[in-house]
Formats: sequence, structure tokens, C-alpha cells
Amino acid sequence: MLVFASLSVLLLVFIVLIYRMISRILCSIYPRPEKTEVKAFEQLLSYAGYNYDPVQDIFFSKLDAWQREFGYCRLYDEAAAPASIIIDAEPVEFEYGGKRWLIQFWKGQYYLNTGCEIGVYYTDQQDLNIPGLFAGTFYQCASDDDLLELSYVLFKKGRKLFERTERHWWLSGFKAGVFSEPEELAMHIKIMLLDEKMCETFVTALTKIGYQRSQIKIDGAYVEFVFDKAHTPKPFTRSEKTDRMIQNYNRLACKRYRQITLRCRTMAEKICIIRRKEPLFYEGMIRIGKTRRIIKAFYELIEHRTD
Repeated sequence: MLVFASLSVLLLVFIVLIYRMISRILCSIYPRPEKTEVKAFEQLLSYAGYNYDPVQDIFFSKLDAWQREFGYCRLYDEAAAPASIIIDAEPVEFEYGGKRWLIQFWKGQYYLNTGCEIGVYYTDQQDLNIPGLFAGTFYQCASDDDLLELSYVLFKKGRKLFERTERHWWLSGFKAGVFSEPEELAMHIKIMLLDEKMCETFVTALTKIGYQRSQIKIDGAYVEFVFDKAHTPKPFTRSEKTDRMIQNYNRLACKRYRQITLRCRTMAEKICIIRRKEPLFYEGMIRIGKTRRIIKAFYELIEHRTD
């Protein structure tokens, strides 16, 4: 019995030593995040205009995001591809309540992220005409009184990636480390317009850009349809050759991201290891939607906007 007890103690000590050795090795490879490190990323994320959903493991835009102050124009989409954002866009323009409205949808690859967006905008101003820069409509983001109930489910090749529902002006979602071609994605969209008249006007605008009435479900002020194949021409900054080059780069970036974070269980752990092993990916994780880099290039539009 004494020998058995001694062996048991030695075995227990051996197990503890092995556990500590393995823990040290794993911590050196996959360091645990410090509270200050996680806090810094949360601040960066909030500064960028986003929150994080740990259940679906996605980033999404805040209601009070800074982007709300800078509206929307077509040039934002033109600036996307050079920023490694290859996305299909579907703008739906119509008139309602004395304003020109734009409800637009996006889906595709946002550098390290597969994602999608729904944006709600309007204007009662004349179009801009800035020689050598821009000629077209500049929209402001919908106010709190005009927020719409927006909903989508994003699928990739028939497999659900994530979903969101909220009363918003910019409903979005972005999943880091997932690579997709825009045509592989389908958004199942549902919107509650302000009233039935607005809904009918929106549906008419959908049919004008190529959607079949039979593809659209209407229930009072609700409208439901699928955005899979874009009916709108791509931005001038996109071509088959440049898309292929940028997407190859994005694919490799996503692969490297997955390799680095393979054993990470939480976003906090991913943040930690990304910052230490691939610091260029750190801010790339939130290079999504309308970034400051894109908006900054068009401050001149804000200065020339008609009051």
C-alpha cells in the first residue's frame, strides 16, 4: 500500500509538471490576452463605428456610428476596390414624401471579412456637380424618425453565415477570416417601410432595376426578396483582372488569419495573437464598410454640399 501511495504521488506530480510545461508552451505560442489589450481593441472597434456579437462571431455597425455624419454617394463605392473591398452593390432609388430616397444593399469581401450591408438614405437637395470630382446625388443618412425595420440572413452557397434584425439606417454584419466571392453570397432581405405607399413605391423601383414582381413578397408595408445577383453595373474601379488580383490577396490574408487563430477560443484570444504575430491584420479586422480612409478622400464633397 505504501509503495502504491508513493507511486500515486509521483504520478500526480508528474502530471502536474507535464501540465505546466504544456501550458507554458501553449502560452508562448498562443498568449493569453491582457485586459488592457482587449480594452484597446474594443476602443478601436467602437472608434471605427462597430460592435461585436460573440454569439455569431461578427462585427456590426452601431446606430450612432461616426459614418452617419457623412452620408453616402456613389464615389464611396468607387473607392472600395482600391481598399481591398470587392463587393456587389444594389442601389434602389425612389421618391417618397417629398424626398429622394436610396435604399442600398452590399455583399462581398471586405479584405479579411465576408459581409453585407443595408443602408437607408435620402435627400431633398439638388445633385452636386463638382468639376473633375463628382456629379450626382449626395444623400444624408436617415434620421431617427425615419429609421426602418431592417432584416437579412446572409447565405454562402446555400449555407447560412449569420443574420441580423434591427431598426436602423445601416444594418451590417462582417465575419472575420471567411473568404467569399460576391456571387457566392445571397442576402435574404426583409424591410418594413414607413407605410404601404412607400412600400409600393420601393417595389416599383426594384422592378425597374430588374427584379421580377414574382420574386418579391409584399405584406402591407413589409417587403421581402433575395439579393443574390446584382442588377447594377459594377464601379469603374472594378475589372475582372483587378478583382482577381485583389481577391487573391484577400484569400491569402484570410487563410493566414485562420492559421494564426486556429486554436483560439474567443475573439479576445484572436485579438491578442493577431496583434503579436500579424499586426497589419489588427486594424484590417475592422476594415469594413465605409472606412475613414474612404470618407477622408471625399471631404471636399461635404464642403460643397448644398445646404
